[in-house]
Amino acid sequence: QVQLQESGPGLVKPSQTLSLICTISGGSITTAYYYWSWIRQPPGKGLEWIGYIEYSGTTYYSPSLKNRTSISWDTSTNQVTLQLRSVTPEDTAIYYCARAPGGAAGHDYWGQGTQVTVSS
Repeated sequence: QVQLQESGPGLVKPSQTLSLICTISGGSITTAYYYWSWIRQPPGKGLEWIGYIEYSGTTYYSPSLKNRTSISWDTSTNQVTLQLRSVTPEDTAIYYCARAPGGAAGHDYWGQGTQVTVSS
């Protein structure tokens, strides 16, 4: 069974870079045709998709966040990394990584999520 686990600092100062790691077990991140997404939920708001890296290493980002976002992977450790630059308190949220099967609507496996607070 596929499992995803997010990790990273829970507190980031404004203007700094938020960096999170998603460690995947039970399946390779290079297996066709899966997409590995980052999604967040600010307090009191709905889910917001940030971007993904697909099985070939191609990335795609939300237009509203693309200028500040980088998603990369390490195939030797089966990890996907999110970097969000120049954070503000509005980036405070629970951050999730999730898997989406290509051609399907939605994500079939999710991590438990990690709380990130942006505050000085």
